[in-house]
Amino acid sequence: MQKLSFLIGKWSGEAHVLRGPGEPVELVQTEEAQYKLDGLLLVIEGVGRTKSDSQLALQVLGIISYDDESGAYWMRAFNDGRWLETEVTLAEEGKGMSWGFTLGEYKTRSRLRISEHGHWTELGELSIGNQPPRKFLDLDVRPLGPSILS
Repeated sequence: MQKLSFLIGKWSGEAHVLRGPGEPVELVQTEEAQYKLDGLLLVIEGVGRTKSDSQLALQVLGIISYDDESGAYWMRAFNDGRWLETEVTLAEEGKGMSWGFTLGEYKTRSRLRISEHGHWTELGELSIGNQPPRKFLDLDVRPLGPSILS
């Protein structure tokens, strides 16, 4: 679980989320990641409020654990009254990870990484049937307080 320590802390910035047909919604986004149960779990909570009127528009809670038997990381995420469970793949270069899921003709892929500037960036894409992937999430948050890279 220590390989995920690059996420620990409080983060704030912006996100663009596609919430249906039309233009993406612009959000002021916060993320908080912390270990629980002596490092057995990593809990990540994301909250997005609309830039225009500060209305709550996005709440996400993710719990990541490591399965010793399979040697894999797993995430269970909750959002909008639904949940999913998916395997998480760590980026080979470190400080990043990816995950996704398939449900019928819907397929998602999300990639998170810490940029060279220390920002947590995340890109989520959705494919429906044979259509090309379409961006549904674009996130860029910075650490609050001292840099996690120091």
